[in-house]
Amino acid sequence: MIALPLLGAAVLLFGGRRTDGWGPLAATLLSWASFVVGVLVILQLRGYAGEDRALQLPLWDWVAAGNLEVSAGLLMDPLSMTFVMLITFVGSLIHVYSLGYMEHDPDKRRFFGYLNLFVAAMLLLVLADSYMLLFVGWEGVGLASYLLIGFWNHNPAYASAANKAFIVNRVGDFGMVTAMALMFATFGALDYQTVHTSAAGAEPMTLTLLGLLLLVGACAKSAQFPLQSWLGDAMAGPTPVSALIHAATMVTAGIYLVARSQFIFNETPDAQLVVAIVGTITLVWGAIVGCAKDDIKKALAASTISQIGYMMLAVGLGPIGYTFAIFHLVTHGFFKAGLFLGSGSVMHGMKDRVDMRRYGALSREMIQTWLTFAAGWIAIIGVPFMSGWWSKDLIIEAAFVGEGWRPWVFGLAALITAGITAYYMSRVFFMTFHGKARWEDDIDPHESPLVMTVPMWILALGSVALGLVLWPTGILSAWLEPVFGAEVQHEPVIPVMAIQVVIFVLMLAGVGLAWWQYGREEVPVVAPYGSFATRAARRDLFQDDVNEILLRAPGAALVATSVEADEHVVEGATTGGATSALTGVAGVVRRAQNGFVRSYALTMLVGVVAILGAVWVMQ
Repeated sequence: MIALPLLGAAVLLFGGRRTDGWGPLAATLLSWASFVVGVLVILQLRGYAGEDRALQLPLWDWVAAGNLEVSAGLLMDPLSMTFVMLITFVGSLIHVYSLGYMEHDPDKRRFFGYLNLFVAAMLLLVLADSYMLLFVGWEGVGLASYLLIGFWNHNPAYASAANKAFIVNRVGDFGMVTAMALMFATFGALDYQTVHTSAAGAEPMTLTLLGLLLLVGACAKSAQFPLQSWLGDAMAGPTPVSALIHAATMVTAGIYLVARSQFIFNETPDAQLVVAIVGTITLVWGAIVGCAKDDIKKALAASTISQIGYMMLAVGLGPIGYTFAIFHLVTHGFFKAGLFLGSGSVMHGMKDRVDMRRYGALSREMIQTWLTFAAGWIAIIGVPFMSGWWSKDLIIEAAFVGEGWRPWVFGLAALITAGITAYYMSRVFFMTFHGKARWEDDIDPHESPLVMTVPMWILALGSVALGLVLWPTGILSAWLEPVFGAEVQHEPVIPVMAIQVVIFVLMLAGVGLAWWQYGREEVPVVAPYGSFATRAARRDLFQDDVNEILLRAPGAALVATSVEADEHVVEGATTGGATSALTGVAGVVRRAQNGFVRSYALTMLVGVVAILGAVWVMQ
């Protein structure tokens, strides 16, 4: 599974221009081949009893240094294989779509090489049987995302966006590396099995610290508060990259990390609570920002941050939320990939314009894009029986479970955000496809070619029907039961029926308000000045400003101070002092070499007297 896309990346990136003609197609076929291998492994696992559905594949002895011994190996269990299916299936559809989207790009061979590298790294991340090998995939995903986001790096803004993603993720790396060091010091091992069996005996403080460090890594990779600033700028990459990062791979890695580390979080309620708080803040943050974005891709990016926040909240709820989080991750992978590919199709027909205020009435010009985008829209806003309705509502209901303040804070935040989600996603839909046409005269909107629309239709079908297939049938919960245990039933503090009714009413209200503002009324092509809240949301709630004040400016000041100190104090003291000393010595020597014999005789006399004096003292 991993070797196939990795082979594709190696051939395309080292094969040079000789692979221009057939390379992209070969990369696509290798990605599909990896999917087929994954299906075969799942068929094999399904033949085993539930408790035996985990295949260990040792590879080689990797690290042997003192007490540290790490073997490289793969773990194929229901959790990792669920991710494998999502990564390879959705990732392969994105490969197919890219054949059309990147057709005229002179560097498309390199682009497909990066796509293959991304898929291989993500597969390594989820199939690793230890934190250390997971970290290799973790870094591989980071490298591939840097290359893809900055693919068109001739634009300085795009190169800067890639750098931003890379730097923010290094913060997460600090958390991961420190967590692994603490893990080794505590358990003497980094493989899941040993850590799992030893976690219950560790000190509570150690487990809490371990959980928080892992959360730092998860926040960076999954763009969660306060490390979410990179994801909006990552829209600089080609649109298939956005779909790949947001739907099938990178941003889900943090959720995978927390879910895979459940044996740690289950032992530390404090760290678990912090996970839930971070998820709650993030889901609200993303929804508010999404309400004010006029760039279609950035609006969808804010939506991703919010939806991943739902998943983070779910895994922070503990055993009642793990399966719901993975369920929403899977359905989100389909409807978010469909929405991003739909936005790419719109851009394809609109000469790469991304400002929704310059769209409108595209439903008549791009019927297939409109229909497939509509499927993703009704799924994410939670129209009953669509995929998002099944998975997101389960998380909201679980958030209302518990005692004290928690169900009211977590539940109400998740509930209200569902209404906000319906509003901003309907805003995107109506501004893009309905109302009056607002594009410039040189634009001729047209539908995308078949190679792009077919993947969009497949994702649309999944957006509509996947939830119905996976949940009422019990397929997914039964599949994940060996990892997360049997589904835990708890009663929310509000009856489930009441929660569902309120969600439905909020969803209708959100859609209705968006229709009133952006479907029925004329949309101005220049954004109004707006209220303070609107302006704040446009600026990502001043996140970059906060980062500038708290992180970059102090860092820059520290660097500047260090440079000044080095130049004028350290270097001055060292170089200047040494120079003065050498100059002084040189002056003495120069004066001694004056050419007068008497002077030389006097020097010799002084030397002889000094030597005799030294001998006398020593005797």
